[in-house]
Amino acid sequence: MATIALTVDVQSRTQSAWWVSALFAVTLLPSVVFGLAAGPVIDRVSRKGLLVGADLARLGVFVALPFVNSVSLIVGLAGVAGIANSFFRPAVLAGLPNLVPEQELARGTALLQTADWTATAAGPVVAGAIVGVSGPHLVYWINAGTFLFSAVLVVRIAGRYLQSERGITRGYWRDLREGVGEFRVSRALQTAFFALGLAAIGAGLINVSEIFLARHSLHAGAFGYGLLWTASGLGLLSGSLLVGSLLERRTALSAYPWMFLPWAAGTLGAAVSPNIWVAAVAMVVSGIGNGLTFPTTVVIVQQATADSIRGRVFTVIISAQNALLGLAFVGAGAMTGAVGARWVFGAAAGLSLAGGITAFGLTRRTAARIEVRHHEQVA
Repeated sequence: MATIALTVDVQSRTQSAWWVSALFAVTLLPSVVFGLAAGPVIDRVSRKGLLVGADLARLGVFVALPFVNSVSLIVGLAGVAGIANSFFRPAVLAGLPNLVPEQELARGTALLQTADWTATAAGPVVAGAIVGVSGPHLVYWINAGTFLFSAVLVVRIAGRYLQSERGITRGYWRDLREGVGEFRVSRALQTAFFALGLAAIGAGLINVSEIFLARHSLHAGAFGYGLLWTASGLGLLSGSLLVGSLLERRTALSAYPWMFLPWAAGTLGAAVSPNIWVAAVAMVVSGIGNGLTFPTTVVIVQQATADSIRGRVFTVIISAQNALLGLAFVGAGAMTGAVGARWVFGAAAGLSLAGGITAFGLTRRTAARIEVRHHEQVA
């Protein structure tokens, strides 16, 4: 809801695409810059306190926004909220394995992601209706209320349920190097980093070129663009709901490479679709692959890291993926203008397939050994 309200507010005040771009930049860049720097903090301080603090910071931002008239200050406050987001998200993902039994971790992670994507799908529609009737300020107040509600809920969770151990710091920069160093020694983390990184570049290409595919290649106008977004969202929710049951029968590492296949196949199907309806079906398939892959990546990272270092590992992953996504946004515009949206979608499909092949190559032996142990434990 807040994204829609902020965008409308900034655009109506300035009529400038540059200011809107600046708004999106300050919401994405903190997760790249501050997110990586936040890793040692997430592991060394109370995660419960960090979550509550991030909620209160964002509460303060949205309480202040209705009283602000300067566009630069509006964008600056959005940046503060972006910094708080860069602390909140990895702290949640790092703390989740302490909240649920190990056998329920996949279902818990998938449930969290399903709730996230459901809210993301519903929020813009609600915000559009509210902003159209009463302007952005009411959305700011509602959003402030959600952060207060979240803080109240998190306060009720005992700190030990979010953090089983808190390591002793060896100095900030050494702590940061330890988090990055985990990727040099863990094949599972290398798999998550490189495979999802390739697919993230493809996702960035899709996000920018999708409107051109709908309007220019398929001649479906704004309706077609919205239909493709809805289809992708339906696929995301369906995929995330399937993760828990799939990982009951197979380990995350052994199932991971195959989850990229529907992502690649659906994207390629959209690229060659003769009309918007076929493209929409293809994007459901693509969304299912995306919905399977992302929560499984989170489970792989959670299972491959100790609690004392997990926050740093998640900030490395999140910062890297967002940086790649940002680079893809920049490159997609030039590619779409040069070769057209269909070829850009084809390139995105190739990147998703490359992610699956990379995952298979990196996990082939490791996943086989884990799978044998898993079946022995079940027996």
